[in-house]
Amino acid sequence: MTTAGGRRGSDATPLLERESELLTIECALDDLCGTPSEGGRPSRQGGVIGFAGPAGLGKTTLLTRLRRSAAARGCTVLSARGGEQERQVPFHVMRQLVQPAFAAMPEDERREILGDWYDIVAPATGLSAPKPDANPDPQGVRDGLDWVVTNLSVRSGPVVLTVDDVHWVDSESLAWLIAFAARAGELGILIAVACRPDELPSDALPLHNLVARNRSRAHELAPLTAAAVSRIVRATLGEHADELFCRECWAITGGNPFEVVELTAKGNARGLVPREENIPQLRDLASAVKGNGLIERLEQLGPSAVRLAWAAAVVGSGVPAGIVGTVAALGDAQLDDAVDLLDTARILTVLPNLKRERVVEFYHPLIATAVYRSIPHGVRVGMHGVAAQALVDEGHGAAAAARHMLEMHPEGDPWVVQQLRRAARDSFSAGAPDAARRYLARALREPPDIEDRAQVLFELGSANLPHEPATTVNQLRAALEEPKIGQDLREVVTYRLAQALVHTGQMDQATGLLTEEAHRTTSARTRLRMQAEQFKWNAVNAAEHDSHGRSRLLSQLARRLTGRDLAERHILGLRAWDVVLRGEPVAQSLHYADRALRGGMSWTDQDFGFEVPAVVALTLVYCDQPGRAEELFHDGIAEFEAKGWRGAHLSFAYTLLGYIRYRRGRLAEAEDFVRSGLQIADRVGRGVPAQLYAIGTLVETLLARGRIDAAQRIADGYRFGEDLPKTVIYPDPQAVRGKLLLACGRIDEAVQQLTAAGDRLEQRGTRNPAWSPWQLDLALALAGHRPEEARRHADEAVARARGFGTASAIGQALRVAAAVSEPARAIPLLAEAVDHLEQSPSAYELAHALVDHGTALRSVGDLDQAAQRLYRGMETAAACGADTLVTRARDQLAAAGLRPRRPLPVERDTLTTREEAVSLLAAEGLDNAAIADRLDSDERTVSELLSAVFTKLGTDRPGLRRCIGL
Repeated sequence: MTTAGGRRGSDATPLLERESELLTIECALDDLCGTPSEGGRPSRQGGVIGFAGPAGLGKTTLLTRLRRSAAARGCTVLSARGGEQERQVPFHVMRQLVQPAFAAMPEDERREILGDWYDIVAPATGLSAPKPDANPDPQGVRDGLDWVVTNLSVRSGPVVLTVDDVHWVDSESLAWLIAFAARAGELGILIAVACRPDELPSDALPLHNLVARNRSRAHELAPLTAAAVSRIVRATLGEHADELFCRECWAITGGNPFEVVELTAKGNARGLVPREENIPQLRDLASAVKGNGLIERLEQLGPSAVRLAWAAAVVGSGVPAGIVGTVAALGDAQLDDAVDLLDTARILTVLPNLKRERVVEFYHPLIATAVYRSIPHGVRVGMHGVAAQALVDEGHGAAAAARHMLEMHPEGDPWVVQQLRRAARDSFSAGAPDAARRYLARALREPPDIEDRAQVLFELGSANLPHEPATTVNQLRAALEEPKIGQDLREVVTYRLAQALVHTGQMDQATGLLTEEAHRTTSARTRLRMQAEQFKWNAVNAAEHDSHGRSRLLSQLARRLTGRDLAERHILGLRAWDVVLRGEPVAQSLHYADRALRGGMSWTDQDFGFEVPAVVALTLVYCDQPGRAEELFHDGIAEFEAKGWRGAHLSFAYTLLGYIRYRRGRLAEAEDFVRSGLQIADRVGRGVPAQLYAIGTLVETLLARGRIDAAQRIADGYRFGEDLPKTVIYPDPQAVRGKLLLACGRIDEAVQQLTAAGDRLEQRGTRNPAWSPWQLDLALALAGHRPEEARRHADEAVARARGFGTASAIGQALRVAAAVSEPARAIPLLAEAVDHLEQSPSAYELAHALVDHGTALRSVGDLDQAAQRLYRGMETAAACGADTLVTRARDQLAAAGLRPRRPLPVERDTLTTREEAVSLLAAEGLDNAAIADRLDSDERTVSELLSAVFTKLGTDRPGLRRCIGL
């Protein structure tokens, strides 16, 4: 018989008083399986169903009914349940969900299905052993799990995913489930969850609220009525049961289905006649169903049964019966006898698992909880110790044993420390750093031998770095103070401690630590490595005291380095970046950047970080070599994704790749990349540097597209630029805020912000208008009421741009200088600006200069030249996605009495990097000689390049052919 709350039985008898819930299940499956659409494929509508209520009200039975009905409809069913004793086992629930779908597959088939996600997802789901050097971040693993479940839905039909006892789900699985459930509808996946609301941890509330928002699919289960209880009593004990006896059953159990079923089953086993005179016996039976009565009943089964029940409660679900027998100190024959007794008493039973091993399972979690809490404390601790040893001995690994070690008393056992450290490494490799921190903190309390203490402190500090950097500082400082710390470990701890100090805003302390350790060491290579770290963190310290002194020292040091190791290459890369910031000649910057890149750089070296590879790539951007920069960022993205780093690192990479597209004038693509970067940064946390990078770049991109209101909403939503960050952010937030205020017409506020940004950047020696054009924006802001000052700023920016020497910097500065000058001076400035920008990759700036030049020419009556400039400016702006600039060019053409023609479409999305350069030049109207001048360093000939362009664009583009002279 099946009733709400029963664990086992037949479907012959319907669930009582759960009609609404059953209807919801069937309707949800109808929506999921769908009806064939016009294309012949069914339209799937997913979503989330939730069943909530105290223990025993039938949540598990409803999920069982859902799974059976889904399987009968041909759905792929993934199911799992949380466990009270397994809450600290990372990805415990995810393994239950995923393993059945993949465990029976050959290894090569699993790899084919999981694809690039294999090395990230397989360790977390138990499909492969963790790799020692792997360290995916939790978000990377969650993204991989998203892909796996979604892929199963595509490959294997509609997917139904059920999770029981959500209140006991481990935190790693829960974080994935919450995020994934929010997208279940759009993915066409049905998710059903069950929980006890009063026991939900705070981090599970978003899932509960998500279910509650859809009232038709959220069910708070109620106890059974007296009539329903009467039906169960009569079905079990006989139709002759009298009404008073049935009502007493209802009163005793409170209508809890589990208790009703257990009570009537016990009555049936005792041969209880359901009459009024037997109500006292009924009450005696009821006391044995739960709480102390259950424990007394267990004790009556004998010591072997008690030990087995205790061992099963300690070990938890899914563990082979042989290990449970070892923990209970029972032989095979004793184990079988005890299982029979406990099964007959409806306390626990033995079932087969996926590997066809026998595993011990309690009839209901309520029973497991009661048994666990009844175990004397000392015995329970001892059993956890035996369980840990047995799991390791049987090859289940340190990670499986670690949760038991957390319950053991510290005794200074080196074996326990070793296993906890191994479990922490496995957890890191599986993307569960929180679990790693728990294990290492417990290892430290054991405590470890004095020779190992510094290493354990370092491992714990490293685990805490992304989550609790303040705690990390204390732990790493303690590691440095350990008397037995080796020199190699001391150096690594120093680098990691400097990172932690930077993360907590203690920039000066970080560089002071590195200075102290550099003086302390006797190794010249170590000293150089420390200096590289000093230069790196000083470069990002917004409050650096002596940036000029750092720059001089960096210049002197870089001149004598060859780039023979990573430390030298990092110093060379930082020198290349310093040249850019200070606006020194571009040839110097490229010289150092090339030497830094010659030996290669890793984006995922935890000791060296990704900051220097990123600034070297940005150096190439500002040096008008965006193609090379994009290649570097693509390399970085590939490294991050291969490692499963899908947090701040990936956000930076996408944002800066978007920034390159912005600098190249491909504004729509820039916006897409930067929004992706911002979305990732938002998942990491509010106010993190990755978020500030993305917001500033997005605001600048939107302003270039003419979408001022959208830029304002983004800035206001994040309070961008209101507070100065402690680290150097590019583009500079205060300067970007000033530019936004200028675009909004708030001139006085813009002048204030831009002046303050300029003063701050000048103090740091950051004078390159290519890096921060604050001076150009300030000139535009001052033009209306302080024209002399505006021209002074513009002319100074032009001089600085010429000193740096890139075509894009000079062209942009000349364009702005023209905007604040009288027409007679403006026209030659704009002509020169166009000349420079035609030699640059800055398509948006070229479009701007062309439109400005055409406008100036029209104002003096030179309509022919004006038309040429305006037409080209309009088409280039359209290709960039600069809508407002296109409108301005059209208005100017219309004012001149010329009919604007349709802009030439250039399908940039289909072109490769070199082909994009050619198509851009062609769209700008350059002839073959000009193209040849620009591409003289290419391995392929101009004709080959142009042939590739036409292959991509199609041969029926006479306008494009005409503009390049073919």
